[in-house]
Amino acid sequence: MLRVFCFITLFFVASAQAEVRVLTSIKPLQLIAAAVQDGVGEPDVLLPPGASPHHYALRPSDVRRVRDADLLYWIGPDMEGFLPRVLESRDKPQVAVQNLPGITLRHFGDSHDEHDHDHDHDEHDHGHEHAGDELGHDHDHRPGSLDAHLWLAADNAKVIAARMAADLAKLDAANADRYAANLQAFEARLEALDGRIRPQMAALQGKPYFVFHEAFDYFEAAYGLKHAGVFSVLTEVQPGARHVAAMRKTLQQAGPSCVFSEPPLRPRLAETLTAGLPVKLAELDALGGTLPVNASGYEQLLENLAAGLGQCLNSL
Repeated sequence: MLRVFCFITLFFVASAQAEVRVLTSIKPLQLIAAAVQDGVGEPDVLLPPGASPHHYALRPSDVRRVRDADLLYWIGPDMEGFLPRVLESRDKPQVAVQNLPGITLRHFGDSHDEHDHDHDHDEHDHGHEHAGDELGHDHDHRPGSLDAHLWLAADNAKVIAARMAADLAKLDAANADRYAANLQAFEARLEALDGRIRPQMAALQGKPYFVFHEAFDYFEAAYGLKHAGVFSVLTEVQPGARHVAAMRKTLQQAGPSCVFSEPPLRPRLAETLTAGLPVKLAELDALGGTLPVNASGYEQLLENLAAGLGQCLNSL
């Protein structure tokens, strides 16, 4: 009996030690990893809920997690500008998913009927500059620079998941079949999700809406939607009266419309901008901050975007 107990104990210790430590920079990549690791392990995430991947300061404990993880996935320097320097001291595998073959990349200013391009390193516009607080331009996203919100295209999520499954199988051959099965199931669920979302989004085409952050172009391009404008607001700068008047004029001309902000913060300007106009304020969460980390979390992220757009636009 003692021998059996020791064997069971050793088995569980070995299992615990065998789990591959996966770290992702942001929540959406963690959700994709959770689908691939389902039943085998749980991925960790670097950024806490509500933190901006554009402007994050790593703590010493974060630096240790970056160094110690077996596999690390991030979008790339166009999104997490704080990471490249820390990654120089890392000697384990790391993947900037914007560089994966098969990933479709968009650039700010692309029209949705153009052909999206696979990645081309020479076209990448690393680093962000503040292009001012002008109507129609996100302050971090000048025209021509890479749109790094690539996880909002389900086809890109499939490419990322396939790479994760391959990497995990190399490090944990005993569970290779499970990773492959999880990947296959994930791809099938995304196909089913697309079948549900597509007719819902087709009904919204042409309905006017505006965003405070140009984060949703990949999702919009997949479903034939297009925001009517971007109200760029630097959080630390209150725009001048002339700028506010220009934004209000745009909303007046649009008639009944929706203006979407991203949690956790609604710009202070939102109420001033929309007061007395037939405009509804709502939220869209590109990062899935409050979603549970499980095998269906990524699908829920896309489902929530579709539901958020539908609820507001269908009520106009």
